[in-house]
Amino acid sequence: MYALVRVLAFLRPYRGRVAAAWLCMLASAGFVLAAPQLIRWAIDFGLKADRGTGVAVGSTRTLVIAALAVVAAAALRGVFAYGHTYLGEWISQRVAYDLRNLIYDRLQRLSYAYHDRQQTGQLMSRATQDVEAVRWYINMGVLRFAYIIVLLVVVLALMMAFNWKLALVSWAFLPLVAWRSIVMTSRLRPLWMEVQDGLGRITMVLQESLSGMRVVKAFAREEEESRKFAAEASNIFRNSYGANREQAFNAPIMTGLWMLAMAATVWFGGREIIEGNLKAGELTAFLLYLTLVQMPVRSLGWILMIFARAQIGAQRMYEILDAESAVKEKTGAIELRRAQGHVRFENVSFGYDSVSPVLRGIDIDARPGQVIALLGPTGSGKSTIVNLLPRFYDVSGGCIVIDGTDIRDLSLASLRRAIGIVQQDVFLFSASIRDNIAYGAVEASQKEIEAAARAAHIHDFIMGLPDGYDTWVGERGITLSGGQKQRVAIARTLLMNPRILILDDSTSSVDTETEYLIQRTLARLMKGRTSFVIAQRLRTVKMADQILVLRDGQIVERGRHQELLRRGGFDRQIYALELRDQEEALAGRARTETPATAAGSGA
Repeated sequence: MYALVRVLAFLRPYRGRVAAAWLCMLASAGFVLAAPQLIRWAIDFGLKADRGTGVAVGSTRTLVIAALAVVAAAALRGVFAYGHTYLGEWISQRVAYDLRNLIYDRLQRLSYAYHDRQQTGQLMSRATQDVEAVRWYINMGVLRFAYIIVLLVVVLALMMAFNWKLALVSWAFLPLVAWRSIVMTSRLRPLWMEVQDGLGRITMVLQESLSGMRVVKAFAREEEESRKFAAEASNIFRNSYGANREQAFNAPIMTGLWMLAMAATVWFGGREIIEGNLKAGELTAFLLYLTLVQMPVRSLGWILMIFARAQIGAQRMYEILDAESAVKEKTGAIELRRAQGHVRFENVSFGYDSVSPVLRGIDIDARPGQVIALLGPTGSGKSTIVNLLPRFYDVSGGCIVIDGTDIRDLSLASLRRAIGIVQQDVFLFSASIRDNIAYGAVEASQKEIEAAARAAHIHDFIMGLPDGYDTWVGERGITLSGGQKQRVAIARTLLMNPRILILDDSTSSVDTETEYLIQRTLARLMKGRTSFVIAQRLRTVKMADQILVLRDGQIVERGRHQELLRRGGFDRQIYALELRDQEEALAGRARTETPATAAGSGA
């Protein structure tokens, strides 16, 4: 229950409205309780019987007054019930709004290490279904529960005041109803927990299937994906059906118990009237109060079910809110202003866990304006190195220094503003091309956006589209080719004008001609910037001031391209396996273009 108690803290900013809701609740309960008393008064005083003849000789005036009083009580009860319902809904929706924003903000601030271990579908379910369960707890479990308790306590007290014997007769059935409610709740709790977990799983299956639709179709796996989705949907159906069947089974049992309570009350109350111990109006009021007490007693099971679902939802929700980020900003962190771009890795080691290190003893001295090429086979640690620089992960040992300051002493925002990244897996948002390019510099002018697009050799393509820069990009940029997405991502990074560039295989998705144009432009734009480049393109390797050759998480060679070739080490092997074909292709292209150029000039 601790998670549910913690949720109550979200009511603090709205304590004035909570107080108003409770006042409305008390007033509404008061007028509900007044109605049976008014009816009792009308029967006992408005419908008096003549003692001699037994004929009713009631007062019309009394009946009219009683009827008007009942109508007034009902109207006022409606007004206050509306206030209670409106305020309860407003408060619960506002708490849900705060929770969703808090969860989303927390997810944004958690490091890569957290998201590496999580499933997107489960996170989406916690931000939607689990928050909704907590919202119901605030509205029905906190505010409505108070109404039910007040109503129950006062009605039981009034019943005892009317006739304690009659009260004991009718109360004999209350433990049975309460017992059935508790049994029903205990059976419903695991079912609803399965339903909520199932919603998370089905969301995950749906998200993965839709995101990977091209892969699904390429491998003709539509039927298998449909079976996976159907299995999860069947699980939700089975548990939801089981929960509703449990409720449907218990509802007539509890109704039957209440009918037995009514029958016993009428029988015993009739005897009390005959013996002169009770008036007819009092028995009528007593039966109305018994009807009123039925609602809170039967609702207890429903409220307990809401508590159970909210407890599960709150626990799952707080798993996100209580998660500790592996990357934390130091209190009083320094703002990185006017970075020069002098980057040093000093004996850096890193591992995603404590058992298997990924990097060991990494030393890099990258001076402003230098291009550092990271070369090595898959899994050698190239991407890990560039992920450590903007603190997507924190080093396990050693330190990374920018302009003499450990990056752990810098504020994350200022550090990442100084670093421009074009990642290998390019992600574009469902927005216009203009918005995607200006994502990191939202205040950039159209002229600046176009200049960045020209630098990335994407401007002419954009202007050829029907809507130009207002052209809408599909989800994850699916309406663009790989090379076009890559160039938009490069333009997005260049617009930030960072002092440090990270190009993670940034020209891997473009053709040779486009890559040549981009590399020529980048060569000019990299001047004055420290650039870390991961690529398997020969041009990238040749333009580097330092080539760091990695193997098994260690730098095994360093130097310029020709230097490393002369040494004949591991770099020579990579060159022979991956880069020689590119060099031969470029040489062949140069030989074929030379005669054509000469012929053209001779003409």
